[in-house]
Amino acid sequence: MFYELENEVLSLKFRTFGGEMCSIKEKSDGTEYIWNGDESWWKFCSPILFPIVGNVRDGKYRHEGKTYELSTHGFSRTSEFAMIGQTSDSIEFELRYSDATLKGYPFKFALRIKYVLKGKTITVQWTVENLDTKEIYFCIGAHPALRTQRNDSEKFEDYYLDFGTEQHSDTYVVDPKVLVLHEKRPDINGKTLALAYENFKGGVHIYDDLTTDTITLRNHKNSKSISIKFPNFQSVGIWTPERGGAPFVCVEPWYGHADYADYDGEFKDREGTQSAPVGGKFTTSYCFVIG
Repeated sequence: MFYELENEVLSLKFRTFGGEMCSIKEKSDGTEYIWNGDESWWKFCSPILFPIVGNVRDGKYRHEGKTYELSTHGFSRTSEFAMIGQTSDSIEFELRYSDATLKGYPFKFALRIKYVLKGKTITVQWTVENLDTKEIYFCIGAHPALRTQRNDSEKFEDYYLDFGTEQHSDTYVVDPKVLVLHEKRPDINGKTLALAYENFKGGVHIYDDLTTDTITLRNHKNSKSISIKFPNFQSVGIWTPERGGAPFVCVEPWYGHADYADYDGEFKDREGTQSAPVGGKFTTSYCFVIG
């Protein structure tokens, strides 16, 4: 099911599948900033990653000596959320644990996503509530696909990422199973990163040493832009499909990341794992800002 929000400058669209935002459109000229989820490239638009980011080793993990299975990025992005509230400038979706989720993730939770529209800013608020009788553990991340080639005259290479300040950052190397290795390679050296498909042949770029909390997608042909602001997040992924040609780039603020290729520990001890105590909540947020 689809829902909409709008104000004088932007119109937004959401779907209960994944509880994700699937459109940010500028009303003055119809410019679309979010990928539409065409399955020929990638069927998602801006999914939430929960209760893992990336992959667990061999699709399996251990908790208190028992083995469980989770697929890439967990189950929230392919789950049906309930719309639990809407006002003139906000909408909220919720996913609760079920018998199906407990088979692969043995924790009782409520995951809520609230979108708030103010002017040209969309704030995405996440809440993970512990409904269990024990502490719960999870990773959580964003995966918005920002549209490039917004008209027929543009190319992917016309776009670049603007960090606002000088960055000197290395990216983790990932293996063919998209697991993280204990090595990095130099990547960002300056205020911007030019986009080129060949730069993504090695898979997702993962940074945990950026000194900025804002990344802006710009292009050389006009002044239109979309920024993602992510204060307090641990790491950021940058991705477009390796085969090249996709008209989008994903800018992904994360808490946690895929397993290291040699990780053999407990789920709660994975790098970046978050928790919520009995009766408690984890909350965080990030923003989209249209330039």
